[in-house]
Amino acid sequence: MNAHTGRIAEAASHSPAAAGALAAPALRSFFRLAEHWDLRVAEQRKLLGDPPESTFYKWKRELDGSLGRDTMERISYLLGIWKDLQILFPDPARADAWLRKPNAAPLFGGHSALERMLSGNVADLFVVRQYLDAQRG
Repeated sequence: MNAHTGRIAEAASHSPAAAGALAAPALRSFFRLAEHWDLRVAEQRKLLGDPPESTFYKWKRELDGSLGRDTMERISYLLGIWKDLQILFPDPARADAWLRKPNAAPLFGGHSALERMLSGNVADLFVVRQYLDAQRG
């Protein structure tokens, strides 16, 4: 990931032109993150807001495309979650594994963070990000 990924959604919300310019770096970052987290295609699509299959594969092949505000927001939250995990768990393998481990925190109810994130609601990505931000202090 890179230092610019944390600013993707913020910049995109200010200008449609900025959103277009950020689509390629956002998609590159997302697909690298998906590889780190060992996400299946169905999980990747769900986290991106369930784009049509043809759109998803075009994004994956070209690492560019037109992204709506919702998709940009989702990617921004996911990159923030990744960043928080890297800070909380200096061991990258442990950081990536945390996502799939059952979590006793009330927010997760014994389920993994990934299960919560795969509900399909952008609000669940926000809640996981917020939880990790609070854990960082």
